[in-house]
Amino acid sequence: MSELGELEPVARQSTAELIAAQLRSAVMYGVFAPGTQLGEAELAARFEVSRGPLREAMQRLVQEGLLRGERHRGLFVIDLSASDVRDIYLARLAIERTSCQLIMSGNRGEAVVRLAEALDNLVAAAANRDRNEMSDADQAFHQTLVSCSGNSRLERMAQTLLVETRMCLAALQEHYPEPDELVAEHRALVDAISDGDEQQLISLIEAHMLESIDRLVPAGPPPLT
Repeated sequence: MSELGELEPVARQSTAELIAAQLRSAVMYGVFAPGTQLGEAELAARFEVSRGPLREAMQRLVQEGLLRGERHRGLFVIDLSASDVRDIYLARLAIERTSCQLIMSGNRGEAVVRLAEALDNLVAAAANRDRNEMSDADQAFHQTLVSCSGNSRLERMAQTLLVETRMCLAALQEHYPEPDELVAEHRALVDAISDGDEQQLISLIEAHMLESIDRLVPAGPPPLT
């Protein structure tokens, strides 16, 4: 009984975490479209929880930059402008470029194994030609890439950016690359790590991010400085 008692605070905390995860997923997949206002009373009723853990969960998403507050109005899902899309991919480039450098100076063998598995999932999704499934597998690949760096802070930074990326893709599916192209881009990244070619790997990750900006933002990316 004492052990269960010690676990009770963790259980209460996990309620907010579970709510935050569901809200994050709803934002990520466009269930709550950009600009949508989130009402406490309605959400508390839908989750069948009190407003305490709901508010805690919503504040987590505010801190992550996925919700914004308006004075006397409440919380809204963020809107993503063309400038935001550029910023997201350029920030991802900074994180993933550094992750690639850390991978190349660390355990490349483990990274290849983990990324090959993530690539297999992407290949399966591409074979089904399901764009939502492809987007999920694409995101999982890049999350694994950053995880392979062994830097937990880079992982935390990447997580919110990947959610924002998924929001972009949910709204702009018509600009998503063709399945074969998507698989080829990611296979080349795994091959570069396997071959130990850091220069090629960095070149590929830069091209991957900047070409994504070109696809999603017609005006194209600003020059790297």
